[in-house]
Amino acid sequence: MSLEWISRIVSEYWLMFLRGAGVTLLISIVGTVIGSLIGLVVGVIRTVPPPEQKAKGILLKVGNGALASYVEFFRGTPMIVQAMVIFYGTALAFGIHMDRLFAAIFIVSINTGAYMAEIVRGGIISVDKGQFEAAHAIGMNHLQTMINVVLPQAIRNILPATGNEFVINIKDTSVLNVISVTELYFQTKSVAGNNFRYFEAFFVACIIYFALTFTVTRGLRYLERKMDGPETYTLNQMQVATPEDMLRLTQTKA
Repeated sequence: MSLEWISRIVSEYWLMFLRGAGVTLLISIVGTVIGSLIGLVVGVIRTVPPPEQKAKGILLKVGNGALASYVEFFRGTPMIVQAMVIFYGTALAFGIHMDRLFAAIFIVSINTGAYMAEIVRGGIISVDKGQFEAAHAIGMNHLQTMINVVLPQAIRNILPATGNEFVINIKDTSVLNVISVTELYFQTKSVAGNNFRYFEAFFVACIIYFALTFTVTRGLRYLERKMDGPETYTLNQMQVATPEDMLRLTQTKA
């Protein structure tokens, strides 16, 4: 490894690295947000209790089967294969030519949604069943119970796993170079191809990836601590009225 070449590559191609890192962050942030929303919806639906009506029960089973198939398929296949099938397959089979950046965000979103669906479902299941029963006892339906009682607790429980998905997405965007998305890996490959210094170019990319994931991890740790609140609490002292105070108050009102 030549420090001189690393310095030269950074000074000459810093703009390409910056653009690649920007596209990587854009895809991972938008994909994680959309994927989390997909996972939230899927996770809530998959925890709906069986209804008493037979027709609704059949409809729920069919919906759960379709959602389970979606989760298993996208969790059981590599993102690089999904990218090839979705981008090139839709163009060949249906004549749909997607924008590469849109396709990248779409692929990351639906892939993340499959993982987040199971994370959300696990977070919901982790909430004590007694809270479900108490909410139903005071007249709440399933949706009201989720919004007001369960999800606030489940979201805190799944925050570390959600942050982990975000970090994974930052790294996994590198596979999208197979559909020529100009993210960080694609730009690094272009830089290395210009001067044939592959080790130095990818060493710079490695540092950038680490800086991105380390910053995100620390930011999420800080958010977790904020959501946990302080370790110690100061209780407000309540002043208790003495008999003399009550007598004085009565005389004042009189």
